[in-house]
Amino acid sequence: MKEHETIVQLSIPADSQFLDIVRLTLYGLAAKMGFSYEEIEDMKVAVSEACNNVVLHAYNGRSGDIHLRFKMSADALSIVIKDEGKGFDYKRAIKQTASLSGKPLQDVKVGGLGLFLMEALMDDVRVTTKGGTEVRLTKFRLHGEGEHAHDCISPSSVQEQA
Repeated sequence: MKEHETIVQLSIPADSQFLDIVRLTLYGLAAKMGFSYEEIEDMKVAVSEACNNVVLHAYNGRSGDIHLRFKMSADALSIVIKDEGKGFDYKRAIKQTASLSGKPLQDVKVGGLGLFLMEALMDDVRVTTKGGTEVRLTKFRLHGEGEHAHDCISPSSVQEQA
């Protein structure tokens, strides 16, 4: 673990009725770190897409869990969404999504746009598909003009209080 990094972990059943817990946790942590409302809403959409993919595809109707790690550092919040279900061909999915730009709307297949959405909303997206699927979403904090005036927690301030 990096110096000045705080990790919050959460595991929920891979069931859509528990996704609000993920969004509430994300909101609380991101607000404490000083992210803007718009940035938090973008992160909530991206994380919801990643979790929905687990609910819909990872376990083929069997029960399973979604494991989340929220990594808070001075300059970024990374959210890792992990399942132990069946993986998928990430490179092929991205290639199919990238080829949509010139197609008419009626030729676009429903589904598979969640990856595109995650990449559009987050600063960094990494997917690994070994032993399930792990999606790592990162949003960097912009410092300077427009930074929130309220007190923000940072991993270093959490460690100083301990």
